[in-house]
Amino acid sequence: MFRRTDTAATLATALVAAATAFVLTAPASATAATATPVPPGFLAGTDLPPHPGSAWYPGKITKGLPEFAPFCLDGVLPAAGSWHRAFGTEFDTGAVQVSVRSSSASAATELVGRLERKVAACAADWLRTTPGGTASWEDYGTLPVEEGAHVYGVHTSVPDSEPGVHLYGIGRDGSTVTVVKWGEMGNLSQAPVAAFKKTTTTAVNKLNP
Repeated sequence: MFRRTDTAATLATALVAAATAFVLTAPASATAATATPVPPGFLAGTDLPPHPGSAWYPGKITKGLPEFAPFCLDGVLPAAGSWHRAFGTEFDTGAVQVSVRSSSASAATELVGRLERKVAACAADWLRTTPGGTASWEDYGTLPVEEGAHVYGVHTSVPDSEPGVHLYGIGRDGSTVTVVKWGEMGNLSQAPVAAFKKTTTTAVNKLNP
């Protein structure tokens, strides 16, 4: 009987130890398995320039790049560390925000430079591939927010078609970069530049709340 009792006690001790180990390790394993990257902060629809005839309808904050690259930004945005959100209205006006968590502040600075050069060259690049078209661009200057932001405008037009106008806000907070593109039919003279500068400032301020 003493042997049976000793054996039972040993078995019980082993079971308790195993159960304790499972309880201690299971949450850590579960946390590791379910952990997902946290996206940067994004604009809300109310942060965009008000539309006179429609509310803004924001899409979901989605990991990765948009299915189709925003006009003027094809081939320059990295997929790694990127998130995006699209915005629409009941009219032709739309917007998209893409944010990228770079590997370092210096890498983010380089990305900002590439984005700015791409947008500044967009009108000329578009003209080279669009015979009969007209295009222009404007540098609306920098904004004093975090590590800085820059606003540009691009106008394109082809015969027998409505002209298009696009505004771009590019900014950085630490190692995180964001670009906001707003667009609709029209000309640069009609673009809501002042309101879009506020949008760009808000976008950068929201990156790392």
